[in-house]
Amino acid sequence: MRKINTIGVLTSGGDAPGMNAAIRAIVLTAQHHGISVTGFKRGFNGLLNGEHFQLTECYVRDIIHHGGTVLKSARCQAFTTEQGQLQASEVLNRLAIDCLIVIGGDGSLRGAELLADYWSGQIIGLPGTIDNDVAGADKTIGFATAVNTAVEAIDKIRDTADAFERTFLVEVMGRESGYIAMSVAIACAAEQVLTFESRQLPSQQLASIVNHITNAQKSRGNSSYIMVIAENLWPTGTIELAKELTEQSNIECQPCILGHIQRGGRPVFEDRILATKLGVAAVEASVDGAHLVMLGEVNQSITATPLSKLALEHKTIDTFLFNAQQQIFEYHDFHD
Repeated sequence: MRKINTIGVLTSGGDAPGMNAAIRAIVLTAQHHGISVTGFKRGFNGLLNGEHFQLTECYVRDIIHHGGTVLKSARCQAFTTEQGQLQASEVLNRLAIDCLIVIGGDGSLRGAELLADYWSGQIIGLPGTIDNDVAGADKTIGFATAVNTAVEAIDKIRDTADAFERTFLVEVMGRESGYIAMSVAIACAAEQVLTFESRQLPSQQLASIVNHITNAQKSRGNSSYIMVIAENLWPTGTIELAKELTEQSNIECQPCILGHIQRGGRPVFEDRILATKLGVAAVEASVDGAHLVMLGEVNQSITATPLSKLALEHKTIDTFLFNAQQQIFEYHDFHD
């Protein structure tokens, strides 16, 4: 096991609140171990182009409460090629990097694994994505803040929905995972939620959705109605779904797409703590010789998952959470 003198760190893919807290923890823990830290800007793009600088205590001192990432982020198609990985290896060797820590989602972590074919240094991943869709971690960095942001937004939407007695379809992010949608729907007491984990296909759901909305109005009279829907779920998009529901139910349905607001903002305390724990663990793992693993928190313990397993394991939504939503949904089912 070789001595670690220099650690490289980058953030890749979509930004997530809490990434700065992880960077701060890496730098301060590395300093404790007498290790220097080199930051690469703009994800793998910065690695390929040699955009780097030394991360010091002074630089990270006051970043824990900031959203986004001080290292910036980007998606890098060039890195997925053999030439790109060779170029990255040359940069890492030239800068005498002993271990590279990659903070990002499953795509970024799988990309980091490819680098091992061309570079002999250690590679460690940390799950940083609001989608919470990475296996080997109960929660990913950024998820808690994204849910909190969406909940605050929908609470405000509920106010105007109540005032005008309107139906709102609120689209939340999550890529192809329903974690955000399900969590937000329960926290906001939404009348309905549509996710990838729903028991029916979208095309089969339209009639039941219309029935649920119209029966709600018959049972309660004119009132607010909130439906939370996961992005990329409805084939024609949330705006078109709202039009279809308006036509078929004869009740005005307003679409509202929260979008990238969920990726911004100050990280809540859960993300700051999780990111700090994982940042510290990443440096300690590098000192212990860890390689080609992602560190995540499972049942309040830091665990190491081989990067090779991430592509093979599909993280499914919390079963209890899903069943709870189903029971609440059924309890609030409206009948003539």
